Amino acid sequence: MKYYFSKVLDMPFEEAVARATDELKKEGFGIMTEIDVKKALKEKLNVEFRNYRILGACNPSFAHQALREEDKIGTMLPCNVVVQELSEGRQEVAAIDPVASMQAIENPGLREIAAQVQEKLRKVVDRL
Repeated sequence: MKYYFSKVLDMPFEEAVARATDELKKEGFGIMTEIDVKKALKEKLNVEFRNYRILGACNPSFAHQALREEDKIGTMLPCNVVVQELSEGRQEVAAIDPVASMQAIENPGLREIAAQVQEKLRKVVDRL
């Protein structure tokens, strides 16, 4: 099973980040964390890396439901969305498939929540 959905966009990197963020907001997600991997690797290891940003997206309503269902689910939150540069002017946006990641947890109550979040994240990626 594929653990993510993705789409390739022909636009500048920062525009792809902004567009992904806007589409996530339309589905009720906020960005809780943003990790600039390129910058972190340069600072920590002094290595060059392509533009690569990890957006920690959270839909508070679904997060609350999941936390009520499974108290350790926070180890798998927020939902990560990656924007990475494939080549100049060409970016890939990939979102975690929560249904795939929830298979690791033996809690049937999480399946419906994961399916609903999956639907929202698919819409985000499809609209990019």
